[in-house]
Amino acid sequence: MKRIFTRISVLVGICLLTINVAFAQNITVKGRVMDSGDKSTIPSVSVLVKGTQIGTQTDPSGAYSISAPANATLVFQYLGYTTQEVPVNNRTTINVELASSSQQLEQVVVVGYGTQRKIDVTGSVATVKGEEISKQASVNPISALQGKVAGVSITNNGAPGSSPQITIRGTGTIYGNTGVLYVVDGVWYDEISFLNPADIENISILKDASSQSIYGIRAANGVVLVTTKKGKTGEPVISYNGSIGFKAVTNQVEMANATEYATIINELSASNGASPLFSNPSSFGEGTNWYNQALRNALQTNHQLSVNGGTEKTTYNFSLGYTNEDGLVKTQNWKRYTAKLSNDFQVLKPLKVGYTVSGTSINSNDIDGGIFRQLYAAGPVVPVYYADGSYGDANDFSLGGGNNFNPQVTLDFYNQQSKNYRINGNVYAELTFLKNFTFRTSAGGDFGQNEVRGYTPLYAATQGQRTTQSTLRINRAETRNWILENTLTYKNTFGDHSITVLAGTTAQRRKSYFINATAFDVPNTSDGDLYLSLGTAATRTITDGGSLSTSNSYFGRVNYSFKDKYLLNATLRGDAASQFFGGGDLWGYFPAVGAGWVVTNEDFMKDQKVVNYLKLKGSWGKVGNAGVPVNPTTLTVAQGGNLVAFFNGVGYTGANVNSLVPSFLNWERTTGTDIGIEARFLDNRLSIETGVYNKKTEQAIFEIPILSSIGTSSGTLVGNQADFQNRGFEFLATYSDKTEGGLNYSISGNIGINNNKVLSVVTGQNPIYAGGAGIANGALATRTIQGGAIGEFFGYKVGGIFQTAAEVAASAQTGAKPGDFRYVDQNGDNIIDGKDRVVLGNPNPKYSYGLNTSFGYKNFDLAIDVQGVAGVDVYNANIAYRFGNENFSKDFYDNRWTGPNTSNTYPSANVGSTTNAAPNSFYVEDGSYIRVRNIQLGYALPSVLMSKWKMQRVRVFVDAQNAINIFGYKGFTPEIGGTPTNAGIDASVYPLSATYRLGLQVTF
Repeated sequence: MKRIFTRISVLVGICLLTINVAFAQNITVKGRVMDSGDKSTIPSVSVLVKGTQIGTQTDPSGAYSISAPANATLVFQYLGYTTQEVPVNNRTTINVELASSSQQLEQVVVVGYGTQRKIDVTGSVATVKGEEISKQASVNPISALQGKVAGVSITNNGAPGSSPQITIRGTGTIYGNTGVLYVVDGVWYDEISFLNPADIENISILKDASSQSIYGIRAANGVVLVTTKKGKTGEPVISYNGSIGFKAVTNQVEMANATEYATIINELSASNGASPLFSNPSSFGEGTNWYNQALRNALQTNHQLSVNGGTEKTTYNFSLGYTNEDGLVKTQNWKRYTAKLSNDFQVLKPLKVGYTVSGTSINSNDIDGGIFRQLYAAGPVVPVYYADGSYGDANDFSLGGGNNFNPQVTLDFYNQQSKNYRINGNVYAELTFLKNFTFRTSAGGDFGQNEVRGYTPLYAATQGQRTTQSTLRINRAETRNWILENTLTYKNTFGDHSITVLAGTTAQRRKSYFINATAFDVPNTSDGDLYLSLGTAATRTITDGGSLSTSNSYFGRVNYSFKDKYLLNATLRGDAASQFFGGGDLWGYFPAVGAGWVVTNEDFMKDQKVVNYLKLKGSWGKVGNAGVPVNPTTLTVAQGGNLVAFFNGVGYTGANVNSLVPSFLNWERTTGTDIGIEARFLDNRLSIETGVYNKKTEQAIFEIPILSSIGTSSGTLVGNQADFQNRGFEFLATYSDKTEGGLNYSISGNIGINNNKVLSVVTGQNPIYAGGAGIANGALATRTIQGGAIGEFFGYKVGGIFQTAAEVAASAQTGAKPGDFRYVDQNGDNIIDGKDRVVLGNPNPKYSYGLNTSFGYKNFDLAIDVQGVAGVDVYNANIAYRFGNENFSKDFYDNRWTGPNTSNTYPSANVGSTTNAAPNSFYVEDGSYIRVRNIQLGYALPSVLMSKWKMQRVRVFVDAQNAINIFGYKGFTPEIGGTPTNAGIDASVYPLSATYRLGLQVTF
């Protein structure tokens, strides 16, 4: 009986199972897959119906659609993330968040015209998340990258709103455009100071020629891809991010006080055979500290409000931003207002359209560009004001023409405001057809207007600072740029093969126009009076000009993968640029190829437990730099007052050719080779990326000397006449883990090593001399020559200080005085002249490094970033930047030569003389530094409170940026920029500042 019951039970079970399968009708399940950490969408995730071969992949926006039984289970798999199984349970919408199994690495990276899985990337691409950028106090997003990417050097300017210099794998040009290409949501830019860092989703930096080549003749200096935040499906999410804080000068240079100043000026007068200028130096006491008078702790406040949400058919993201930043100088201020709106619409199942538009308004109160020179040089014996309220006058102290100013007068009467308005964005449409094809078309634009209005009133403050005629200056510049792009992508996976083919076209137009006008005798009782028409008509002047360039491009790329083991990437782009029409190769072609081998996917690596992931990769590519002046081969003439001809007693303005242009000038070519390794160990807790590169700039635009006797205004002629090289090594290591006690942490360190060299010049050893900022008597402090680095410091080697007249008489410098520099006679001819100059230093950093850490415990989080450079020199031009009785630093005062055997390193007070001021090794200092770039401590309120308050998140934080700086340089900061042949020369740079903030982040 029992056996019969068992058989019946089995039969009934089989019948029920059959009925269940019969009635399990397929339904269409849709959804989106996101990273559980930063909520970013994940493309190319494998979605399978468990127990079957039915599957699909998520698209570039992380969306998927699959037909599955109503009672099925979906399996979501992606490299670097924990596999997740989700029962369907009759649902038609299933959104999934995958947890990363390796939190150190981004598994999806943005590359040119699309995204790639990290495993598929064969070039050198670094990605920084927007949340890392937002932790910095920097108002420019590029500043926040400092120390975070190996091989990327960033030099900040302390002025509010200023754009930092960014150099990727060394300087590769002299005459051409040195800036990188920024691509923001598909639109090309030269700088991105208009961007609010809080609006950024992520930044990708393309470092090697293979990844850059898709951008052709604009890619030689590197490419920075910026993706801004987009809308996400779900209920509206309202977020506020605000902070308030202040900036303070760090490492302020200490100057000689009034007593010390009077003492050393008397010494200077004596050395020049004059009577002492001050009868009783000690009577002046401390005097005026001009830095303390002009500088301040500067307020900084920042606010950003955003709304994000959407449905399956449409998503949106809207944000407003406001930044108000005072400058370290008391009269300086910078304000930025931003607004951004993006929408995406799924019009039809295969058709998606969208747009992103942003507007920026920047207003600033400016300062005189020479104010820091004045603060350094001003005599401390001069009071800011006399007792009667009038300005202290340097002329009353007979300080001479080189120091005849009161910096407070400059601050009070300098009146200049700048306004910048900008609107930019793009609109796109994306059509998917025939299952594997996607066509995308987009149009973007960048339209801006900048206005600078300066007014100098009638005033008589001191004998040397007065005007007898008011002046109104108005400068306007506008840009009108647009870009059109079309791409067709084929993507398919069949068997063990995966292939993606991209083909596209680009058309661009870049137009700029400026108009500068000046009027005199304009009254000023209010801003409403400042019109050019109110000035004297006979003396009004106006000039204008502009440029127009166009380009047309075709490009293609193939990505191939076999079993996720063998990877191949090939790219070709062709660009035609109008600036080379008639005077160069109109078309430039830029090929690239990359290959990768994922060793750990080989069968012989399956059983080993040491290496979790290992990829070897290599690439080669060619890119270009079209950043040359418009119509560079067009010969122009100039008019001037010295070119006048008289006919019958009537004067006629003439014209003359005063410069030579090359008959042929081409875009610079950069060829790069890159070899790298990516590896992970210790159950993916430790990841390492390392590589070497060789970047060679060919046919670089270089100046060569020409005879001045032919009558040109310039003694040089530019042409494609040189080759430069940057070779280097990069290393990145990241360790992430979580303890049993709940502490999670990540420690990441990177280092980049780069060596810059001029390989060859058509004219051989003919050099380019430059670097005249702050150098007396027209001397030049840098030289660029075959075999050396670009812009290396060049001058005399100091062998000591002459102590006595007898030493002078026995030397090759018989015209010197005791206390002067004793230069080394390099060629032994007993004559000190230009032939004795040698290389003194290199302004191109050899080493750049960073250490970035993050810690989280319960509701607390802590981030500490350290950054620095080494193997770099700077030229302190401030010391000898003298025309009379300028002040001296306290360091110079304390260590100067005052008589025999008092110093053999520092000269006498007569340092500004012709001989002592010549470029020499005394002024070249080590520019290495290490700083704590950022420290931020945050606390998120408990979730119990959030539920009670119906809020998602509230976080408060405090942070400090640049609070600790360690360097030996005797100026404000060794972080000194400049053009390639003028880099690293400090002739009064904007001081470095530390920023301290208190912030609040709220999400509803």
